[in-house]
Amino acid sequence: MTEVLFYHLERARLEDVLPQLVQKTLERGWKAVVQTVEPDRLKKLSDQFWQWRDDEFLAHGSAADGNAQLQPVWLTTSDENPNDCNIRFLVDGAQFDDPAGLDRLIILFDGNDDGALAAARDRWKSVSSQGLTATYWQQDERGRWIKKAESGSGDTQPESDPDR
Repeated sequence: MTEVLFYHLERARLEDVLPQLVQKTLERGWKAVVQTVEPDRLKKLSDQFWQWRDDEFLAHGSAADGNAQLQPVWLTTSDENPNDCNIRFLVDGAQFDDPAGLDRLIILFDGNDDGALAAARDRWKSVSSQGLTATYWQQDERGRWIKKAESGSGDTQPESDPDR
């Protein structure tokens, strides 16, 4: 069954968190789709992935590049899954309604944006009502990700490292 992870971005920017999560995905041998709502964001993400580190880039592609099946990470504005991904990342309020077949659906949202926060709360309720396991992650003051909640379990003990 698909795990749904909510990442509440307050202390870190999407541009800092997303490449780290994508890198961990690739290290597991999984494929990913990163879905956004704005075509301009695709270009920014692509540029960022090419320049992620001085000695390393994140291999990826989009419709502009083609060869979707060969791409370990696919950037898109639609709900397509042309590379048979294991994980889908939703950013900038992107919507994806059917996580069946995914190992994980990861929703990253800006906790400093009231609209994004309200949308994430609504999505949490929707995911929970579908009977999916959902976890909510928030950074502590040292930048570590701490699990703050899990659907269906009430309050949880804080737990770090969602990439267990």
